[in-house]
Amino acid sequence: MKLLKKSLFFLIGLSFLLFLAYWFIGKSLSPNYNGELKLSGLNEKVTVYYDDNGVPHITAENNEDALRAFGYVHAQDRLWQMELIRRLAAGRLAEIFGKDLVGVDKLFSGLGIEEAAEKSITELNTDSEAFKLTMAYLDGVNQFIENGPTPLEYYLVGVEKEKYSIKDIYNVFGYMAFSFAAAHKTDPILTEVKEKYGENHLRELISSYSKNLTINRTQKNKEIKATMASAMNKIYEKLPVSPFIGSNSWVLAPQKTENGKVILANDPHIGFSQPSVWYQSHIKTPTYEMYGFNLALTPFPLLGHNREYAYGLTMLANDDIDFYIEENNPDNSLEYKTENGFRSYELVDKKIKVKDDQDITYQIKVSRHGPIMNDIIDHINDSRPIAMQWIYTKLPNKLLLDVSYDLSHASSLESFKGGAAKVHAPGLNIMYGDARGNVGWFSSAKLYQVRDSLFRQTYLDGTTGKDEIVSFINFDENPKAINPDWNYVYSANQQIDTVRGKLYPGYYQPQDRAKRIVDILESRDKFSKEDMKAMIFDITSSTASTIIKDMLVDVDVNNLSPSEKKAYELVSKWDGSYKMNSIEATIYNRLLFEFYKATYQDELGKSFNMFINTQTAKKILAEQVKRKESFWWDNLKTKNIESRSDIVNAVFKNTISFLQNQLGENVDNWTWNRVFSVEHEHAIGKAGGILRKIFNVGPFETVGGNEVLNNQIFNLDSTGYYKVKSGPSTRRVVDFSDIENSVAVLPTGQSGNVFSPYYKNQASKYVNGEFVKMKLNQEEIEQSKNKLILLPK
Repeated sequence: MKLLKKSLFFLIGLSFLLFLAYWFIGKSLSPNYNGELKLSGLNEKVTVYYDDNGVPHITAENNEDALRAFGYVHAQDRLWQMELIRRLAAGRLAEIFGKDLVGVDKLFSGLGIEEAAEKSITELNTDSEAFKLTMAYLDGVNQFIENGPTPLEYYLVGVEKEKYSIKDIYNVFGYMAFSFAAAHKTDPILTEVKEKYGENHLRELISSYSKNLTINRTQKNKEIKATMASAMNKIYEKLPVSPFIGSNSWVLAPQKTENGKVILANDPHIGFSQPSVWYQSHIKTPTYEMYGFNLALTPFPLLGHNREYAYGLTMLANDDIDFYIEENNPDNSLEYKTENGFRSYELVDKKIKVKDDQDITYQIKVSRHGPIMNDIIDHINDSRPIAMQWIYTKLPNKLLLDVSYDLSHASSLESFKGGAAKVHAPGLNIMYGDARGNVGWFSSAKLYQVRDSLFRQTYLDGTTGKDEIVSFINFDENPKAINPDWNYVYSANQQIDTVRGKLYPGYYQPQDRAKRIVDILESRDKFSKEDMKAMIFDITSSTASTIIKDMLVDVDVNNLSPSEKKAYELVSKWDGSYKMNSIEATIYNRLLFEFYKATYQDELGKSFNMFINTQTAKKILAEQVKRKESFWWDNLKTKNIESRSDIVNAVFKNTISFLQNQLGENVDNWTWNRVFSVEHEHAIGKAGGILRKIFNVGPFETVGGNEVLNNQIFNLDSTGYYKVKSGPSTRRVVDFSDIENSVAVLPTGQSGNVFSPYYKNQASKYVNGEFVKMKLNQEEIEQSKNKLILLPK
């Protein structure tokens, strides 16, 4: 008994000591939200009020002081996030995470992001207000590095802090631009479909054919490998920084709102992570005010509002990447063929530092189109040199200083439009609304024209000059809408309108979310802020019920078991609502996987799992389920020629059998919350164990699903479980009839410091569809319990 008591006392004492150690470390490493600090470079005192959600409200006497202070407070909450994103674009993650990240580094260091940044920096106007404010922001970040506490993550991975330069800021936008792109995940698959199965199979995938198809059986010895797409997917799985995915936004004109003022709603869809992507701040000086949302290491907000105007963005999804097959000189592999003879590759030497291992050196060949992807992505099973031409690196980069500054410092609709016109890549739908009653949508990108009939989503011929860009399109010709007579503008990554009489190519999302937005907004004349808050959290699919009816029309109901009949009756009457207790959502998503598998896996082979989670697969679904005849119905692995009816009946049977094995015989127990969850992973929390508990946020049961307005994005796969990987990175509703009570919410919290009270304080609100106020009222702001005074040093 004495031994037991001693052991118990020892454990209690050890636990107390561990608690004290954790408390002490937390106190010493947590952000400073109160008191006084001195910063070099300040001209006047700056006051930072932190509200109940940790948002800094910065009041300064001039703009440079405000940006210097913002850099400091941004860094103290998000320095580790800044570290990761600057290393990602520069190919420096293996320095801190080891050889497992070499493949990621090799890709990003080879894309030319850094080289494009260096070129843009040499052309900067250093006398511009944008440049001066950027340097003030960087100075604030670097003063925190020099004088502030080091985040816990630096100690855990054993990395020293380094000061930041303007090139690091450009690299952030380079990563953002590339993560918007989809060509590298789709073009290799479509190319192999065309090369191995012919034009007919390809045209069905891109919806050129629709009906009356005669099946011509194909040889069975072909398999789509798409090794470049496979390698890209594996690289994306290892990214410690969130990729950009899609987004929703709509802006209602005064005629469409109950209070007769503009309302803007916006929720950019970005990969979930911890910390959240956006950092909120409210900056106020005698000449400037903006409540903004910034990416890590960026001085100017990409989302924002003040009392005069509001703006947001979604992903345009235009195709700004083309892959070209080059042809080497048979006598000299350092030359490639052009219409004017052979030309020398540009050779670029690269080095990757690897933690606890030897450095890796390699060489990249760059053609007139861009880097040879075979050199920067391992295991591409294609002997042909594949060059990537990317508009982001092909043209001068104006995104950072010109665009983000202009959008956040506009004085009118016209000046805002001028900023939107400067975007070249990534393509953005930029949304606008103001207190004067104006609303606008601008498709902002440097669009371009190629010869007629050229399909850009398969590999192009780099040797003849016939597949080159013919001309760039002036911004005035880009699709846009300003104060339209239907009294709203909207964007959900859907196909944009025609350019020069033709639909512009891209990797647009299916119509689901766009259709839902239009259906709701056309359902009545007037909407309130509360209506918009409910709409942005809407969980009903506009197309699922129709897809189900079309898919199951050939199911032989008389040949179903009682459980199968019950499942059939439930899902065939489903309204498309993704509630936690929805049985239908569980059945529907398993049906989708089984349908894709039965239709495409025999032809696509190893690339099947990649294909079913592309925009191409999502877009073709509604059309494919209706086709009576299709080249894809026949299963190449059998001697028979399968029909649509054969496929659909097998799909339904397989779905029910799988769910019975997974969730039990009772259909009533197949609820969505049993298979659907979200967890916000930290780069270190991914290691699992105690680190997961400390750094990750969640998991949570939640509502929503793929392609509903509350877009909780997950991959379809064989497991039958759906782990949300992306979704609304913030939800914002800005109402000009009550501007001081506009609202937003983040997926986890404002701070990326695990010891901060704002690390995950919004997580439950986010899951439940709640919001917090974006404060603008100075009197209310000054009642904040936390106040940090920054004084000139």
